[in-house]
Amino acid sequence: MQNIPYLIKFITKSLLPGLLLLAGCERGEEVRAVDFRKTVVVSDPVTDAHERPILRAAVGAMISPKETHGIYLQLLAYVSNKMDMELDFTQRKTYAEVNEMLGQGEIDLAFICSGPYALGSEDHGFELLVAPVVQGAPVYYSYLIVNRDAPHQTLEDLRGTVFAFTDPKSNTGRLVPEYWLALLGERPETFFQDVIYTYSHDNSIQAVAQGLVDGAAVDNLIWDYFARENPVHTARTRIIKRSEPYGIPPIVVGADMPRERVDLIRGLLLDMHMDPEGAAILSELMIDRFVPADPAWYVSIQKLQETVWALGEHDTP
Repeated sequence: MQNIPYLIKFITKSLLPGLLLLAGCERGEEVRAVDFRKTVVVSDPVTDAHERPILRAAVGAMISPKETHGIYLQLLAYVSNKMDMELDFTQRKTYAEVNEMLGQGEIDLAFICSGPYALGSEDHGFELLVAPVVQGAPVYYSYLIVNRDAPHQTLEDLRGTVFAFTDPKSNTGRLVPEYWLALLGERPETFFQDVIYTYSHDNSIQAVAQGLVDGAAVDNLIWDYFARENPVHTARTRIIKRSEPYGIPPIVVGADMPRERVDLIRGLLLDMHMDPEGAAILSELMIDRFVPADPAWYVSIQKLQETVWALGEHDTP
């Protein structure tokens, strides 16, 4: 690919983020900590000597498996180059960090999960820009996965086991399985023996594959990506439940970005699939094209949260 001048601040807290935090250990069991930390330092390339406006962009680690970091970087560099802007690229580990940066005007544009958009856009003031179309539709699913060799066939079979959530604010990685449990009159802290947070879907897939946890709920886009590109871990898991479709994780912009710039970036992304260079980048991410995003696509996630809260209050003694 041709050289594109941009400034990168590639902040990766870890490729396999953090210390897996164990919850629900009131029963006195020994806390089992699994450390996935591996740090990679990426040096800044030489930037253009000419002063240009800066496009500050972020991608949550749970949206982007480590294998696709470079491709997301190419996508954002494609946009910044077309806009004649420098790219200031930031990687963040949690959904909350990216939401806060958007709300505080520290970044202009971000790939975020559907849950943080549906449940946090009003608090943080960011707005929809575009959404990707994958396999013909702007939707995605939550997969409930277990180890290939495990006997579990249903969610009910996972009672008393160790389960992995991705992020506290994740739709597919936490909210959906909480909703499934709420329909059963259960809560994670009473249904499972232990719950851990992996802070990325690829970590959850790997944890199930290696038998570190008994089950996990993951984003189908991430599972399907690995199943196609690098199935070493997905081949050791089974999908035992799939959710209804939800509005796909969108690209959002901060409230302070000038309207003219917002419109230009939206236009570039909407036309990206018609440009050979842009189409090649999208293909690597398994994205067909970008389309205008509709806030109505994410209402079902808000209703999901309301249902979990309502059933949880009903079950509380």
